[in-house]
Amino acid sequence: MEVGLTFVILLLLGMPIGYTIGLAGMVGMFTIGGQGRYLAMAPDRFFAGLDLFTFLAMPFFILAGEIMNRSGITDRLIGLADALVGYLRGGMAHSNMVASVMFAGLSGAATADAAAFGNTLVPAMVKQGYSRPFACAVTAAGSIIGPTIPPSNLMVIYGSLMGVSVAGLFAAGILPGLLICLVCMATIAALGKRLNLPVSKNRPSLMRILLAFKDGLAALVMPVMILGAILGGITTPTEAASLAVLYALVMGCFVYRKVGWSDLYLMLMRTARITGVVFLIIASASIVGWWMTFNQIPQMIAASFLAVSDNPAVIIAMVLALLLIIGMFMDVNALLIILAPVLGPLSVAIGMDPVHAGVMIVLALNLSLMTPPVGACLFVLASVTGEKIERIARSLWPFLLAELAVLFLVAYWPSLTLTVPRWLGMTTN
Repeated sequence: MEVGLTFVILLLLGMPIGYTIGLAGMVGMFTIGGQGRYLAMAPDRFFAGLDLFTFLAMPFFILAGEIMNRSGITDRLIGLADALVGYLRGGMAHSNMVASVMFAGLSGAATADAAAFGNTLVPAMVKQGYSRPFACAVTAAGSIIGPTIPPSNLMVIYGSLMGVSVAGLFAAGILPGLLICLVCMATIAALGKRLNLPVSKNRPSLMRILLAFKDGLAALVMPVMILGAILGGITTPTEAASLAVLYALVMGCFVYRKVGWSDLYLMLMRTARITGVVFLIIASASIVGWWMTFNQIPQMIAASFLAVSDNPAVIIAMVLALLLIIGMFMDVNALLIILAPVLGPLSVAIGMDPVHAGVMIVLALNLSLMTPPVGACLFVLASVTGEKIERIARSLWPFLLAELAVLFLVAYWPSLTLTVPRWLGMTTN
């Protein structure tokens, strides 16, 4: 009771989520065992929460995405996407989705995708005749492809915490990520005539596609290199991430010649800020996680779910509902760290493959990034475009419904996520 009350009060007072979670966990430690004798364990749990080698992959992936974005890679990927699908009705919206798939292999974070395309594609779409809320909605819907298609920072966190193969999670995210792109493009096509979306005057041209492919080839090599090294067992995710930084530096400094020492300093600072925020949340959440384990709260939650029904389909629906509802009000990194030790084993107990359960949980949290009132991608887009969050949210609902359908398809059709990992021998079932 004291932990929940502390958390709510501090959150309402506007304290950053990392400090809120940590202080709530310390209150929990103080209230057990008498005289706060467990409180001295808080620093140990704080550092133990970060003492995982695979967590080093996150800052490397973030930095690689920063360098590639600064190198003008985003514009090259947009050009390739436009050459492929830009001739359709709503062509720039379709291009936004295809570019999101390509950019996903560089960043691994939805907010990075939202910021990059919010600064580039949204103004271009508005100039061509799209409404700004619709352009932002398309960008928000495409942004969650980033943490679904590998590399994915959320998958790194989940795999590290739960002892699930990060490579297996990466492989399992490929098909769901591509399916999100396809259903969003189908939604754009369905809305095309009703919203009178613009039609590009450029007709499809093989020569244009080949030239755009040549221009964007260097960017497309990096995700192939990362996935090939990880899935082929050549490197760990952390080693592959460091190689991605090296490749990005070579391309940015020596091939495109758009990254200088001053740029590198700024990108390192930005990477440190982003990583610091995420790591603070992870470390603080480990304190709450210890308190929950001490009080056997995970077992109590699992027992309450099983008391409602022992039908796996019903339990999966309850897990998704819990993630989607709480995700509307809480940072997804903190939510993943707190609930993964509860929901992951519960999902496995009802017969789900650990990789399948991990992808389902991560995808549900990804959807929370675009749902108000705490959707991080909505705030990013509102910040970089000047559009109101409520107007973006109104235009977003068709895409949200489409992506919810993908989530339930992922949850109830295991082959969608497990086909690629099974080819590579990365599942337990």
